[in-house]
Amino acid sequence: MKKSILLLIISLFVLPMLAHEFWLQPEKFIYQPGEAINIRFWVGEDFNGSNWSGTHDKVNSLQLYLDDVTDDIGDQVNDEKGDSLQLSILDEGTPMITFNSTNSFLSLDAVKFNAYLKEDGLQSTLDYRAAHNESDSASKEFYQRSVKTLLQIGDKKSNISHATSLPLDIIPASNPYALGNNDSLSVRILFKKQPLANQLVNVWQRLNNKTTKTEYQTNEKGSIRFAVSTSGKWMISTVKMIHLDQDSAANWQSYWGSCTWGYGPGEGPSITSR
Repeated sequence: MKKSILLLIISLFVLPMLAHEFWLQPEKFIYQPGEAINIRFWVGEDFNGSNWSGTHDKVNSLQLYLDDVTDDIGDQVNDEKGDSLQLSILDEGTPMITFNSTNSFLSLDAVKFNAYLKEDGLQSTLDYRAAHNESDSASKEFYQRSVKTLLQIGDKKSNISHATSLPLDIIPASNPYALGNNDSLSVRILFKKQPLANQLVNVWQRLNNKTTKTEYQTNEKGSIRFAVSTSGKWMISTVKMIHLDQDSAANWQSYWGSCTWGYGPGEGPSITSR
């Protein structure tokens, strides 16, 4: 008999995105088995967002990973407009929910596109445009989201340090819910299963309605390392953009990745580089 995760899916509504960081935002991150879970699809800046807006055709994949089991929950998406995934998980462990959107198209004039590239640290794209006399050209860009969230159900801590189907995959080397306060966490960034070296990565903590952001650069193995306080909510985000040589509809493809998790309320130190 096929092993499956015991879960109840109530509803999922997804919608077209606007801009900037995109992440999966549960009402809270730590639950007891069988407790109702509500996860919103958020877009915004400074780790403070609002509901995504889109339709069913924007969902490329939606999966739930728990221990050695993967459940495809994409068929729970309908065509109604809304903003949340609601479910209940009966198994203890650390569920990981991943979402990959289909491509959307964006065109910007040269000034706005160059400003967007600079703001998000996409220097290699700026350099390419300068080298190919494209700095004054409008952009034609496909973009997609590649995001995950980590929940904790009960006391059992699961292995979440494995690759998923996401094209841009942010992989903690250890379970954040097994960390002590100010323990170090290493994180790998993979693009299509290969390490991303020299990649700009943002690490965010939101606590008491204030956001702290620290920038990191991945090493040759595609990894960063930082200390985590076990308070507030956390997000790791990064963007990968590639040039499309043969595509007439767009000349750039971007992948926006994030990984979120969080703890109970309380004071704690902000990010400390190590």
